[in-house]
Amino acid sequence: MLRGFYTAASGMIAQQRHQEALSNNITNANTPGYKADQATLRAFPELLIQQMGSKNIPTKDGHQIAQRQGIGSLNTGVYVQEFVPNFAQGDLRETNMSTDLALVNGQFPDEKGSVFFTVQNEQGDVRYTRNGNFTVDSEGYLVTNEGYYVLNEAGNPIQTNGVQFTVTPEGLVQADGQMTQLGIRYAANPLELSKEGNDLFSGETEQVPQGATFHVQQGSLEQSNVDSLQSMTQMMEAFRIFETNQRVLKAYDESLGKAVNDIARF
Repeated sequence: MLRGFYTAASGMIAQQRHQEALSNNITNANTPGYKADQATLRAFPELLIQQMGSKNIPTKDGHQIAQRQGIGSLNTGVYVQEFVPNFAQGDLRETNMSTDLALVNGQFPDEKGSVFFTVQNEQGDVRYTRNGNFTVDSEGYLVTNEGYYVLNEAGNPIQTNGVQFTVTPEGLVQADGQMTQLGIRYAANPLELSKEGNDLFSGETEQVPQGATFHVQQGSLEQSNVDSLQSMTQMMEAFRIFETNQRVLKAYDESLGKAVNDIARF
């Protein structure tokens, strides 16, 4: 009975975490470049149930031998193993703002590969993002909305001296007669990157390989790839599963109560 109690409780905890991920996705449905998280559920290790007994051997001495008969497997619960970002390309929205940039994936040597803008966080560490909703700070540097410097190919902040600059499809920034290449990095398997706050990723990346095709679109933003309708449907499904496990948990609790209060009297 206690095994069923903990199995139902683990199902409730897993669906609660699933709900949290879905809620976060819906909250960021309008965040440019946001990549939706997908929860992966996994069962606890299976237990193999066997019936143990003995069998008489028709001999003079009447020996017995141990005998085992397989009954089946039993799972003891479920848990959220990890949250996996979906790196599918989001739709583009035209803004006509010179500081808004969108990365558009093309053909890569690795089917799951993707490119990212390079930025510098407040600790001075290099991070990567698909959110091209940039602006220009008081010193004329191209920065994110959080104030993180957007880096060029050499790893230095990009000076634009205002919003009057152009960016070519190849990622070349032209401002005040100066030209600098945007720091665009390539991840062969983006799932190996770690997701951080403010729509940033950390991990190992490399230079864009030869033969890879992509382009930068100025005056546009890549939208979030969250499907709000699908996320709402999944939230309702997760809530129903949570309620089902809750009813099972309540039934076990009532059974335990009867065992303690009623059967114990006898």
